[in-house]
Amino acid sequence: MIYKVPFVSIAKQYKKHSKALNKVFSECASSGQYILGDKVEEFEENLAKICASKYCLTVGNGTDALIIGLKLLGVNFNDEVILPVNSFIASAGAVVACGAKPVFCDVDKTLNIDTTKILALITKNTKAIMPVHLTGRPANMDIIIQIANDYNLKIIEDAAQAIGAKYYGRPVGSFGEVGAFSLHPLKNFFIMGDGGFITTNSHALYERGKLLRNHGLVNRDTAIEWGVNSRLDAIHCSIGIEKLKNFDQNTERFRQIALLYSKNLEGFVEVPQETDYEFSVFHNFVIQTEFRDELINYLTKFGIETKIHYPIPLHLQPAAKNLGYRKGDFPVAEEINLKQLSLPIYPEIQDKEIFYVIEKIKTFFIEKSSSRKVA
Repeated sequence: MIYKVPFVSIAKQYKKHSKALNKVFSECASSGQYILGDKVEEFEENLAKICASKYCLTVGNGTDALIIGLKLLGVNFNDEVILPVNSFIASAGAVVACGAKPVFCDVDKTLNIDTTKILALITKNTKAIMPVHLTGRPANMDIIIQIANDYNLKIIEDAAQAIGAKYYGRPVGSFGEVGAFSLHPLKNFFIMGDGGFITTNSHALYERGKLLRNHGLVNRDTAIEWGVNSRLDAIHCSIGIEKLKNFDQNTERFRQIALLYSKNLEGFVEVPQETDYEFSVFHNFVIQTEFRDELINYLTKFGIETKIHYPIPLHLQPAAKNLGYRKGDFPVAEEINLKQLSLPIYPEIQDKEIFYVIEKIKTFFIEKSSSRKVA
């Protein structure tokens, strides 16, 4: 039997909870309070608790969370921000949007920033380090914090893919001066549309953040600094409050699926190996194999959709050509780039679909091994 296994299935989650979600939508719509207000504040308080942060500030999307977060840290023209070269374009784009320069760092086998290579990148213009908790896997924060302290640098965590992930039991987004998260529908926790939020333990940064997301306005008519319009609306926050009721259950499901993949695929492909300091939420489950492209074609033939995160490393993006990087500058990231493949992982995927994916991957390698022996 051939199943059709999509990479994501957002509609399934809505269908499962449609009655409750439609109810909160109707209640918020009837209230007439659409921008800011009680529901926004309630959602922010709930998110702050999950991230073990004193304050949370919702914004229009994850990229705005990064841009506003960088501005809160004073990142400006001629500043440099060190970040991993293996990430989504928004990580570097947010730095550029502040007028600063992204300085790329290679990654290690975890796909996160290689902390042993950060020191060599620090200059007199370095203002901040931006660790990215890629695939929902926490970066090695102890070393990053030590480097930041030694060189008087700020830390902004790009936790867009990692809501609920923990480092030695402490949630990501609570280590740096600022944490930036995404609520996009492709994230491990999402609302019905785009959205993002910022976490911080600084009351001063929180209060200024409220200004920056709302045109710098202190009241209807007076702006004390130039800001932007990046307010997450009350309807999205109402939906978010309802969906948070299933947050722990969904997080556990992500981890269960990852465990099934890991146990059954180890020895056939390279699978993520959690270390003692990690609690990963597996926004993506990334395997590695030198036969990646062949495997994609094989799985597609059997109705299994996969993705590559990301097919073009940041330093080789056309937008980055003025930064002066060349192919070969980041050998680990470039090697991983040729081997990595993301498998379907979301709470609504059925066990039979997971084992179908596992079976087809195993069959691919068994057939490949047999053909080699015959040859």
